[in-house]
Amino acid sequence: MTIADIKKTMESKMDQSIQAFGHGLTKIRTGRANPGLLDSVQVDYYGNMTPITQVANVSLLDARTISVQPWEKGMGAKIEKAIRDSDLGLNPASMGDLIRVPMPPMTEERRKELTKVVRSEGENAKVAIRNLRRDANDAVKKLVKDKFASEDEQKRSEAEVQKITDKHIADVDKLIAAKEQDIMSV
Repeated sequence: MTIADIKKTMESKMDQSIQAFGHGLTKIRTGRANPGLLDSVQVDYYGNMTPITQVANVSLLDARTISVQPWEKGMGAKIEKAIRDSDLGLNPASMGDLIRVPMPPMTEERRKELTKVVRSEGENAKVAIRNLRRDANDAVKKLVKDKFASEDEQKRSEAEVQKITDKHIADVDKLIAAKEQDIMSV
């Protein structure tokens, strides 16, 4: 394995960490409705626990309301119960075949709690990125120890790895700031 391979592998893993962090942020509720909010809700579908997106069409009615359209007539009550029983604090209402899920307004205290959660998740993502940096630097040190690379190459590599790490940490900071802005806007 060469230094270039080590850097390429590290950068792709860092990108994956940022994508996972970004995906995790979609599950944190803001004041606005987001169909991704219901991704974690599981419905009893003929004895199997199934994600809600596999038994119904989930979309937005307006900025504060999610609509859930079951594909089968008998699923409405089960979907409604699953949403109500989830830990999201939502109260769905049936209107014929359509289930409306209004987003309740959040209190200032709840908004501050959620920003703390976002910062904590962001810190976890940064730790993962720093661990990848450490692993890459250790791999380069092993190459130098085994005489496959020089110490000058090691120094250059460490500087480049640090630049890549700084860029990814800045990306995490941008995601945190954007999510906090979403949460705190009324």
